[in-house]
Amino acid sequence: MSEAAPTLPRRALGRSGLEASVIGLGTVKLGRNQGVKYPKGFELPTDAEATVLLETARELGINLIDTAPAYGVSEERLGKLLPGPREDWLIATKVGEEFRDGASQHLFTPAHTRASVERSLQRLQTDHLDLVLVHSDGQDLAIVRESGVLEELATLKGEGKLRAFGMSTKTVEGGLAAAERSDVMMITYSPWQREEEPVLDDCARRGVGVLVKKAFASGHFGATADQDPVRTAFDFIFAHPAAGSVITGTLNPDHLRQNVAAATATAAAPN
Repeated sequence: MSEAAPTLPRRALGRSGLEASVIGLGTVKLGRNQGVKYPKGFELPTDAEATVLLETARELGINLIDTAPAYGVSEERLGKLLPGPREDWLIATKVGEEFRDGASQHLFTPAHTRASVERSLQRLQTDHLDLVLVHSDGQDLAIVRESGVLEELATLKGEGKLRAFGMSTKTVEGGLAAAERSDVMMITYSPWQREEEPVLDDCARRGVGVLVKKAFASGHFGATADQDPVRTAFDFIFAHPAAGSVITGTLNPDHLRQNVAAATATAAAPN
């Protein structure tokens, strides 16, 4: 008999109450192929192709799906195509960035935050969102201190419309400020981009969960990358105690299997 494949580990996202697979599936490529920063262009998958990808993710033990209004029609497609019972999935979406007529627009107000959450609930065909993150435009500190968006997300959490909230930041100063008020943060972190490491350190101290974005530098590896940059990235990221889940985006089920195998080997290994 062939040996069973290792189980994809899950980690608690800080004290949020969410437990996520160490790989989450990013779904920008399900809904948007304009104005993205990948090395190569791509066509949006058909419903059949998207279903195969989502079924593969589920079979591999992935339970975290990352989407956003800025990802074109990603939310609507997930609402129709996500397989299995709702409780099998942690759905993370965002507020603050819209993608309209081929360009991004940013709106950081309590009223837009509430309207965006209500719309995401409808698009995703669910009665609650597991995680909602503020989709920063880079003005992190102003969003945290002046917009009232995080406060509105806290209110929506109290109403039961979401389980946890936080921010996807772009600066160290903004990340530190947001971590004071968040359940979960999304942070850029990889062997090639270590500038935001102080935010991970702070999250570890505070018990704030961390999702890692751009673990593979959106496909643009630096000159120091070795022959297995995926394993290099996972070894580095999961060595940090705050790292909960790495968001990876692919349309290729085989690539997803390879990523899961590498993450499983790394995350399951004793520190």
